[in-house]
Amino acid sequence: MQPHFTGISLITDDVPSLAAFYAALLGTHVEGGDPFARVAVPGAELSFFSAQGMESMVPGSEAAGTRGGLTLEFRVTEVDARHERLLSQGVPVLKSPTTQPWGRRSVWLRDPDGNIVNLYQDA
Repeated sequence: MQPHFTGISLITDDVPSLAAFYAALLGTHVEGGDPFARVAVPGAELSFFSAQGMESMVPGSEAAGTRGGLTLEFRVTEVDARHERLLSQGVPVLKSPTTQPWGRRSVWLRDPDGNIVNLYQDA
């Protein structure tokens, strides 16, 4: 059987807050709570696991410097309208909507833990 990608889990010190941020950003709801929660998005699942829970499951996994950088990307409709809504909600936007040379129109932001999020629509 070929591997099937099902989602990604963000390790965080504040599961409820990060999960609530993504549920609001993506227009969905949170399932679960501390130490593990998730939000369903079409095609995958975005989950959140506490750093303490991760360390207890996999000792040494949360040692200094072990978390890597990443960008979460979500295809959406109406990037410009979402940008306006983000601003009205006080979400810090890194880069206002622009159209990339490869055709995507993107708005870039950071989640409460500092992960980069790209909301984009295809041209």
